[in-house]
Amino acid sequence: MKNETWFKVFPGAIMVTNEKGEIIEMNDASAEMSMKDGGYQLMGQNAITCHKEPALSKVRKLYASQAFSIYSITKNGKKQLVYQAPYFFDRVFAGIVEMHLDLPDEIPHFNRDTQ
Repeated sequence: MKNETWFKVFPGAIMVTNEKGEIIEMNDASAEMSMKDGGYQLMGQNAITCHKEPALSKVRKLYASQAFSIYSITKNGKKQLVYQAPYFFDRVFAGIVEMHLDLPDEIPHFNRDTQ
């Protein structure tokens, strides 16, 4: 089994960009999610400039600040968690990993601090 096998078939959409915003990795769920925009053909394209306003300004700010962005959306009738996280090599900003994970309508929450 190859190391990247889990990444390709993971049910959540995963897209990885470099520090310039160019898409360098994506899994099958991410390609499927972005099929109307080209799916795997998006590899090598810039994930920053493909957005329209007001998302374009938000994505530019995310790369400039090298910060996390975590929120939920409803898309195609499904609730999703969107998790955008910067990654670094030797403390140098290397890009952003973006994950989209489907969430059930009701999600249990457990407070491990009180258990």
